[in-house]
Parts: sequence; C-alpha cells; structure tokens
Amino acid sequence: MTSIDFYFNADDRLGVACRLAGKALQQKKRVLIYAPQPEMAQKVDRLLWVSNATSFIPHCYAHDPLAAETLVLIASDDAPQAAACEVLVNLSPECPPFFERHERLLEVVAQDDEGRQSGRARFKFYRDRGYALRSHDLAKAGP
Repeated sequence: MTSIDFYFNADDRLGVACRLAGKALQQKKRVLIYAPQPEMAQKVDRLLWVSNATSFIPHCYAHDPLAAETLVLIASDDAPQAAACEVLVNLSPECPPFFERHERLLEVVAQDDEGRQSGRARFKFYRDRGYALRSHDLAKAGP
C-alpha cells in the first residue's frame, strides 16, 4: 500500500516539491513530480535547474526520450513512465488517478484557503480508503 505524507503550510509549493525531489534523489529514489498544468510544469522545470546554489537536480519531462535514464521526472498527464517511479510528488489540487502505482506519495499543501481546502479533501479521500497518513507542518519545521 502506498505510504502518504502531507506537507502542510507550504509558503512555496514548487520550492518544497523541488527540495523533496532533491532529498529523494539523494536516496537514489526515482521521482515523478505531477504538475497537471503545463505552466506549473514549466516553473518546476526551471526551479529544478536553480534550486540548489551549487548544483542542479537532473530531470526531464516524463515523455522525453531520456526519461528511462533520469531519476526525476515531471509530468502534466498520466504518463506511462510514471509506473516506474518510487516517489510521486503531487502538485495537483486533486488526487492523482495513478497514485497507487508508487511506493510513496508526497502531498504539498499551500498555506492559502484554497490550498488548505483541497488538501483537506485529499487527506479525507486517502484516510477514508484506509491509507496511513503522516503530516508535516512546514510552518514549524522544514521538509
């Protein structure tokens, strides 16, 4: 069963997603960042190049020919390559339809009212289906 972690009170959801992807990469885990809006996917792409002052997080889009060789992928759709990733970082306001394919799901929840509401709905969805959930309050500590 997929292990699910919620990161609440993210003041910069995309930045948090990049940091989480970087941590998973350090653990040699394959990561899919699900950013359903193309503009959001492009922002994540740019952030992964500059998220660390001394290096970058190697990545590509899930449909790229190099996806099979890359540990961090970005997808705006239900990419078939998503099945091969251990960690899914969700930036959608909804539950990804393919989250069960992954060992871990990382939900990044914004501080604003809209972000909290959609985060609560996703939390309830997973809880009602019997998933064990862990919560991390980013207002108290970093990811």
